[in-house]
Order: sequence, then C-alpha cells, then structure tokens
Amino acid sequence: MSSFSHLRHKPPLALDRPRELVVACAPLRSNVNLSHIVRTAGCCGIGKVICCGHAKLIDRIARDGAEGVQLEVHRTLPPVLRDLKQAGFSVVGLEQSTGSVCLYEFEFARRTALVVGNERLGLTDDELRLVDRVVEIPVFGLPYSYNVHTATAIALYEYCRQYPKG
Repeated sequence: MSSFSHLRHKPPLALDRPRELVVACAPLRSNVNLSHIVRTAGCCGIGKVICCGHAKLIDRIARDGAEGVQLEVHRTLPPVLRDLKQAGFSVVGLEQSTGSVCLYEFEFARRTALVVGNERLGLTDDELRLVDRVVEIPVFGLPYSYNVHTATAIALYEYCRQYPKG
C-alpha cells in the first residue's frame, strides 16, 4: 500500500521575487492556443502576456490564469519587440531557424521576453531580425514542430527550471 494520499490541488509555490519574463505572441490563428498560453503563464507565475491581432481569451480554457496574468493586445509585433528591447529585455524567439540554439543548452537571462510565432508561419523575417537570440525545441518525430501552446509551455518550464524561485 502506498503512503501517498491524493491532494486535488496543492497551493502554488511561493516565489522569492516576481518573474521577469514576458511572453510576446505574434498574431495567432486560434484563441484556443492563446488561452492555453495564458493558463500556462499563470501556472508559471508569469505576470504578462502580450499578444497581437484580434486576440480574445476563452475563460474556460485560460481558467484562473486569466485573473493573474495581464494581457496586453497590440496590432503588430515588431513595435512591441522594439519596446521590450528598449526596456532592457533579452528578446528570445522560439523558432526553428538557422543559427537557433537548442532550448536544453540555452541559458535564459532573468529579464527575458519569449517571442512565439504564428501557428502556421512561425516568426516572420521582420520579427526574427528584432530578436537577440533564437531557441528551438528538438523534435524526434513527425510533425516537424510542436503546437505553439505546447512549445511555449516547454520553454516556460525551462525558464522556471533555471529560475525556480523567481
């Protein structure tokens, strides 16, 4: 017999300091993906998600993440990336590209803007020109890439692993 008992929801772990990571999303095709990203950001203790285009959260998917995560909506991504750089963020694109670094070997700066692209198009050439670094998640089978919200969750988990207390 196991000595483990079932606990439906453990309280969130306390952070020593606020996370200095923001997620910046290119215009996404699906508000389902955006809602999953916001839910994951909430679980990771990330306070802000910036999205572009006609973004709308689906509350039943975002759940409590919608309450703890500030959602900013902008028309396009390039001006947002320039503003984040001006504010001192290391701007990191999550994309398969020439010169990208494997996520598992990448050291995030504490103050990072994680930039995720459109589900079909990824990050455009104009957006890639504005990032400081590009990381990619290795894929070991088909299809060639993860869904945008899954890839974002993997990258956020890696950031949190590197900065477990905020």
